Amino acid sequence: MGVSKIFIAGSGGQGILLMGQMLAYAAMLEDKAATFMPSYGPEMRGGLANCTVVISDKPISCPVIYEADLVVAMNMPSKEKFTSLVKKDGILLFNSSFEETGARRDDIKTVALPVNDIALEMGNAKIANMIMLGEIIRNYPVVEAESIEKVIDKVFTGKKAALVPLNKKAFRGEFK
Repeated sequence: MGVSKIFIAGSGGQGILLMGQMLAYAAMLEDKAATFMPSYGPEMRGGLANCTVVISDKPISCPVIYEADLVVAMNMPSKEKFTSLVKKDGILLFNSSFEETGARRDDIKTVALPVNDIALEMGNAKIANMIMLGEIIRNYPVVEAESIEKVIDKVFTGKKAALVPLNKKAFRGEFK
């Protein structure tokens, strides 16, 4: 496997940090080394938020990255700001509910998915991040889908346990 470097960005309140935490947690369930480094502006909800996840089969010496194998952009400002982080032959995965135009680079793979539109069709705007998390695993299988589903069970507890079936359905891509 080597080292996988993932950068996820969007607006506060879109579940950006939760996606990163879940990837790191799933990696740990698989006995991989993982780091999670969140970053968000003082505005919190609505301001830019991002996180870096590094997953490896060996110890990770530094969680800071200067290029990423995968960049996930949940909004337009993040796509514009962070596309340059995608390394050559890497992947840009973006939310096309806001813009359908791909990256202005021909040395990367670009995948567009209208996650907000799909979430609304499924009846809950808050599951857009789980739809995107599923798309991450389908395009860049850094952890097993089953590990993410175990993490969903552990993260959504108490009152949120009722959301587990819908979140798993969104993650699995059962909206097509």
